[in-house]
Amino acid sequence: RVKEREGEKSPPPPSPVKISMQEHFAINVCPGPILPIPQISDFFPRFHDYPCTPPPPREKKILKEETFNGETGGGFKDGERRGENDGDREEVFDSDDDDSELSSSQNQSANQSVDEFFRKQESYLGTLEFSLLFDQENNCLHCTIHKAKGLKAMDSNGLADPYVKLHLLPGASKANKLRTKTLKNTLNPVWNETLVYHGITGADMTTKTLRLCVCDMDRLGRNEFIGEVRVALKKLKEGENKRYNMGLERIAQLQRGYFYRGRILVSLCYNTEKGCLLVGIIRCAHLAAMDSNGYSDPFVKIILQPDMGKKSKYKTSVKKKTLNPEFNEEFSYEVTLDQLAKKTLEISVWDYDLGMSNDFIGGVELGINASGQRLRHWFECLKNKGKKVEYWHTLTQQGAPSSDKPD
Repeated sequence: RVKEREGEKSPPPPSPVKISMQEHFAINVCPGPILPIPQISDFFPRFHDYPCTPPPPREKKILKEETFNGETGGGFKDGERRGENDGDREEVFDSDDDDSELSSSQNQSANQSVDEFFRKQESYLGTLEFSLLFDQENNCLHCTIHKAKGLKAMDSNGLADPYVKLHLLPGASKANKLRTKTLKNTLNPVWNETLVYHGITGADMTTKTLRLCVCDMDRLGRNEFIGEVRVALKKLKEGENKRYNMGLERIAQLQRGYFYRGRILVSLCYNTEKGCLLVGIIRCAHLAAMDSNGYSDPFVKIILQPDMGKKSKYKTSVKKKTLNPEFNEEFSYEVTLDQLAKKTLEISVWDYDLGMSNDFIGGVELGINASGQRLRHWFECLKNKGKKVEYWHTLTQQGAPSSDKPD
């Protein structure tokens, strides 16, 4: 008691009987004597009933009371300068209104910033860290892929199986392609792998652009595109080992980096006697080089859509080490003329790779939904029944797998 009079804190008196919360709630159903219930202060120590210093009052309220009542701090007598005091009070209320308006504007800006944050999160694909070194003496470009951070999850487990593909532009999308190893189940892969382009001259460095594409490996389906970065090699000085850390983007190749893939000569003829469409794959010209030797191993796939099963899919033989292959192969589709008018013929050219996924070179679609020369070729085939109609078509991105499409 003496200590309490002196203002010193003393510990709270111990509860006569300690029981758990489970026991407390079980009093009404458990047999036996009723035990005393603990005080609320046993569970929340800050609410003890012994003396404690109260928190200091807010200065703003004190100033309002002093100014209005005129009692302390050299205030004013009753009735003196009351009008000014009332004005002060009105100013205080006005300031509260300003505060409310300010808080509402702050809330709006906060909501906008949150929306912008989530929009950025949806478009965020991750970053890629790599370094480039041009060795002019040996005509080599050294590309070291260090790591990636925060990649977009592509698999159902919330992870990805990423790898990096390198391409030189202009040219084919996979000209002189190089590729890192695949790392399993990670969104922050670390490769530290160096890939080398040989035969790169100083003239190439002034005109070429390096494309680094990050993809997700999928064993059961097609590999998925995550994002890419591009570096103009003319900015790289000879002998300089320059390090980059760039954010991945989805760049539309046909709009920002169109490259020539080659041409294909196709013949169409509708045979009324047999009731079938004859598709002739004659040859290709100036195909994009997909292999490191400067050539490709091309073959052609054709599909009549909507899909009619195995009877709608054909492919030619593979021609080794050539950019101007001659196929002279013909395929037949049994379909009526009325049905043919509603269908689309998809033609795609591929580079054959032994033990790896084949590389897409280019494609073209002929049908009622086509345009330009492709639509004209289709109409002439339907109009001139029994006559073989040949047209050259420029290969485009049509028919590309999802791993090659930027969107």
